[in-house]
Amino acid sequence: MGTHTQGNSMQAEIGQDQEKRMIQIFDTTLRDGEQAPGAALTLPQKLELAEQLVRLGVDVIEPGFPISSPGEFEAVQRISRLYPQVEICGFARAVREDIDAAVKATADAALRRIHVFISSSDIHLQHQLRKSRAEVKQMARETVAYAKQFADRIEFTAMDATRSDVDFVIELVEAAIEEGASIINLPDTVGYALPEEYGALFRKVRQGARGAEHAVFSAHCHNDLGLAVANSLAAIQAGATQIEVTVNGVGERTGNCALEELIMALDTRGDALRAAARIRPEYLYETSRAVSRMMHFPIAYNKPVVGRNAFQHESGIHQDGLLKNRNTYEIMDPVKLGIPHHMIILGKHSGRHALKHRAEQYGVHLNADQLNEVYDRFKRVADAQKVVTDDQLLQCIGETLNEQLEPLSLLDVEVVAGNDRKRAASVTVQEQATGKKQTYAGVGSGPIEAVIRALSQAVREPIRFEDLELHSLSSGEEASGEAIVTVSLHDQVYQGSATHQDIVLAAAQAYMAACNQALRSAAADGEPVQEQELLSAQRHDAS
Repeated sequence: MGTHTQGNSMQAEIGQDQEKRMIQIFDTTLRDGEQAPGAALTLPQKLELAEQLVRLGVDVIEPGFPISSPGEFEAVQRISRLYPQVEICGFARAVREDIDAAVKATADAALRRIHVFISSSDIHLQHQLRKSRAEVKQMARETVAYAKQFADRIEFTAMDATRSDVDFVIELVEAAIEEGASIINLPDTVGYALPEEYGALFRKVRQGARGAEHAVFSAHCHNDLGLAVANSLAAIQAGATQIEVTVNGVGERTGNCALEELIMALDTRGDALRAAARIRPEYLYETSRAVSRMMHFPIAYNKPVVGRNAFQHESGIHQDGLLKNRNTYEIMDPVKLGIPHHMIILGKHSGRHALKHRAEQYGVHLNADQLNEVYDRFKRVADAQKVVTDDQLLQCIGETLNEQLEPLSLLDVEVVAGNDRKRAASVTVQEQATGKKQTYAGVGSGPIEAVIRALSQAVREPIRFEDLELHSLSSGEEASGEAIVTVSLHDQVYQGSATHQDIVLAAAQAYMAACNQALRSAAADGEPVQEQELLSAQRHDAS
């Protein structure tokens, strides 16, 4: 996928290069990730995300903190029973009651480990635990030995290791290994370390702790200084073979090492890092979107790998290069990550090549003179706003060619809403080929759902509604909203966008733009098109 392994999957790379170390991916989205304020998940949501993580290919899932609540206990217990192919980790403080809860919750797991943690920094010992180093060392020894009675695989974490005296960390690690811990985690609990410091910590502990050669070393990095992924990579270079991650980097404060960023760093720069993982990249995007949706955490536009702008380009120079060869400005292939690829964004920096490309996506082929005229019209629109939507571009093209390009035109939208009833919508749509106008009605839990249901009756093909994104483009009473709608037809994905002060109308226009793109594509490909009246009648009867 990257500059050294273009077009190859991780599994292919591993087969070609046996020298790469296999990195275990320990996912704590459902435990540490859920500790982010406002990120709480219901039991059904945890079960759904656990299934997605298994599909993604993570090696270990930490589903929750069993002692913290009955709901957490049940989530860990249910997930332990469902997925025998994945190791399930029960999280516990260095307290017997916590360990008992973790042991009981994971009792039915085919593969399980108990994860015991205790602080190692003097800051934590003095101000939080209020215990001496000797007391903490004894607690670590006793609780690891206790947990070992119930499970073969014990992970020990020296919390706040990066702000601890390294000699004391070595003492703690030695004690844990002596009592049966086989996985040692040295977390950067508050995101304080620099990569070179974090790597040095792993080297010192691995070299200084007796029995360390028989243990797996793990990194758990927080992102307070934006270094979680960099520190995790530094740990790999220093000998760590397990990395603890969360999807989208969610977690306490600024979050954890982002699973998708770490995986694509390994995938793209695997030759330099000499490491790989068993993750299936094609599920990264849908997993990211699922976590964002269920936790109500929007993904930043510029978020690496899964952000909206990660594979989108407005600069004319970049667009020209990408249309000639994607590798000119992209080091990863979004299609292999399961990302619907709409890499060209039309704005005032776009060039003629991008306009021609987008027009051809609608089955419109412009000659040089027509392209110049469309470009002039397009620039006038682009200078007035940030992004030119598909329907605005088609309007520019239609004015140039003196024809109506959209198979369907949205003439009117009306929505009725109230506190104690479902929302009802009616839409009026004109079929351009015949000039026929028809009104359709729909109901839904919200106004947008009602409008989409009404509009879907006007479409002649079995177009599937896939996704809706809503974004505010400004602030204040006159703020405009942007809607981006994704639909699919015959296994092809299409996307339409629109902006309006009325976000419901923006969503309707974006859906219409996406459907028009799908309809034009189907007509250009010679796909069978059903009779409008028959399909509309069928859908009307079904509703």
